[in-house]
Amino acid sequence: MQKLYLSVASVAFATVLGFSATAQETQAPDLNTVIAVVNGEKITLGHIAVARATLPPQFSEYPATVLFPGLLDQLINQTALAQSLEGELPARAAFALENEVRSLTAGEVVEQTMAAAPIEEEIQAAYDKTYGSLEGATEYRASHILVETEEAATAIIEDLNAGADFAETAKEKSTGPSGVNGGDLGWFGEGAMVPAFEAAVVALEPGAVSAPVQTQFGFHVIKLVETRAKPAPTLAEVRQELELSIQQQTVNELIEKLVSTSEIDRSGAENFDPNILDLIDLSQ
Repeated sequence: MQKLYLSVASVAFATVLGFSATAQETQAPDLNTVIAVVNGEKITLGHIAVARATLPPQFSEYPATVLFPGLLDQLINQTALAQSLEGELPARAAFALENEVRSLTAGEVVEQTMAAAPIEEEIQAAYDKTYGSLEGATEYRASHILVETEEAATAIIEDLNAGADFAETAKEKSTGPSGVNGGDLGWFGEGAMVPAFEAAVVALEPGAVSAPVQTQFGFHVIKLVETRAKPAPTLAEVRQELELSIQQQTVNELIEKLVSTSEIDRSGAENFDPNILDLIDLSQ
């Protein structure tokens, strides 16, 4: 397909269209404009536009003047091939076609439903419900000194109690990557650290230093510098997320309503063995 597109001269676009500049000015083509006819079957601008829209992403960078001839050739070829079919459409193709029509039609209803933007009152109500009563999660700023043994950690704590500077001690003795920064780990929230480390941090008061804390990395001496409450996001920050959630909920409610009010008979599925699907040969 790509080779076909790239090999077609862009100048062919105007020739295939057959529209003069004057004609385009007086009557702009619409989706029903006939571009070609194969044995009486029309190929319209709409067919070509949809074919372009379903191309793989790598073709999006090519201009219409390059894509148009190849797409038209493809549709002409497909039409000629389809017309040459002898007999009825094979069952696998017929079922696939029905499924495709069903899927596209349902997708159109979903798009139309989601196109109705939520009103401001709905967005505000969703924000108040989700974030209005949300207390900001606690965030912690801590420093640590990492050493290999509990004895080394205990000795460091004794030095700190004797007046040694935590940051300078970390730079000198910590084996962790934060040592060069005085052991500063910056701000972090729940779940950011391994459980034992997090539990020790949560138990500390700001300014306090922990007893040795063992993790898979070694032994830590932790100092809790300060804490803060992380504020809830603003409405502007989560507006898009809330709008999508409302739209999805609207679609779900529509589906539930339609299914609940439809006459549905599932008796054919009763006592049906799904393993039969594995025995079906669609190539036949």
